[in-house]
Formats: sequence, structure tokens, C-alpha cells
Amino acid sequence: MKTHQAIIFDLDGTLIDSLIDISDAMNHTLSSFGYFTHPYEAYKYFVGKGLMNLVKSCVPPSALENPQTIRNCFEMFIDYYQRNLTNKTQLYPEINELLDTLTSKGIKMAILSNKADKLTKQICNDLLKEWQFEVIMGATDDFPRKPNPKSALFIAKKLDISPENILYVGDSNVDMQTAVAAEMFPVGVTWGFRTREELQDAGARLIIDKPIELVENISGFQS
Repeated sequence: MKTHQAIIFDLDGTLIDSLIDISDAMNHTLSSFGYFTHPYEAYKYFVGKGLMNLVKSCVPPSALENPQTIRNCFEMFIDYYQRNLTNKTQLYPEINELLDTLTSKGIKMAILSNKADKLTKQICNDLLKEWQFEVIMGATDDFPRKPNPKSALFIAKKLDISPENILYVGDSNVDMQTAVAAEMFPVGVTWGFRTREELQDAGARLIIDKPIELVENISGFQS
């Protein structure tokens, strides 16, 4: 097995449980436009492909016929969400222990999210500032969103580490597809928003149920 020198983490559903804050912001928007809202559980399948895609997935089909309506919904959602980013969002259990362990072993860490870059950095500053991440990157106009591998490969270049020596850790098919396309080692986590079956089908080479299993199952973490 190759020596793994760095880890790229997805954010939502992997390091942080943000589902309720995202759901509340979207349901507030839907209610404001007179649309039906969705239960929290449904949002596990709406998130992961960027916030504009989230809005398009949640509005009724009739709204998709009017681009201005979609823009208005998106702007209201963003405005509400960025004012309530971490009301209920928190780290998943044992994530702090995992990050402490990786830090003690000198493993380089980065974050790559399909959430807007500004919001990604704000959340990380609020909840993850205790740990050093070499790169924190959300969605920008400079790169296509995951599962396109360009942003992951950009991070690999910034880290000066070959992609094959990088773990990519996430909770969805989008994350596993990104890792496969970037020729990184795909690790799926089951505590997030999607199922073990989805992770397996998307190419996960390792699936873990608890954060510390990442250290226990992967070689090359000894300093």
C-alpha cells in the first residue's frame, strides 16, 4: 500500500453536520415564495452539488421555468444562510480527536467543498480554526465543481504531493468520483448524508464508520 502523505476532506457531511442550518435556510426561502418545504431527511440528497443546484432541486418544477425566480430564490437563500451559518452546525463526534491525531503525525490536511468559497472559509474559521489546513477551498469561478477533479489536482499541486499519495475523504458519490478522477485514494464515511451503498458504487476503496478508523486502516501515518 502506498504511503499517504496528505488528506483532502470534504466539509459538509464529512467534518461538519450542517444539514439543519442548510435545511432551515432553504425552507425559509421556500416558505417566503409560497412553496412547499421539505423534511430534514430529504436534504441529505439535495446537498453536495453546490448551492445553486440545491435551490433548483428544492423549488417546484414550475419555478424552474423562470430563471429570474431561481435567481431570487438563490439570493434569498444565500442571504439567510450566511447570517445563520453555524446556528446548529457542529463538528461530528470524534472529528476533533481525528484532527488532533493527524496533526500530531504531521499529516498535511486540506478541505475541498462544493459550497461557495466564502461560506466554506467562514465556517472553517468558526469551527475548525484550532487545526492547520494547508488549503481551504470552496466553489469558485476558477474551477468546475466536483466531481470534476481539477480543484482536487490544484490542491495536490499546492501541497507538492503526488495525487496517488493523497487520501480524499467524503460522504457522497460526488466525493468518491472526484477522488477516482484525480487518482487519489477514495475514503467514504458513513456518518454523513449518504449511504454505504452509494459510496461503494461510486468507487470507495475504504469505507469507515468512525473517524478514528481513518488512522487505524491507512498506512503511512507514522511520523
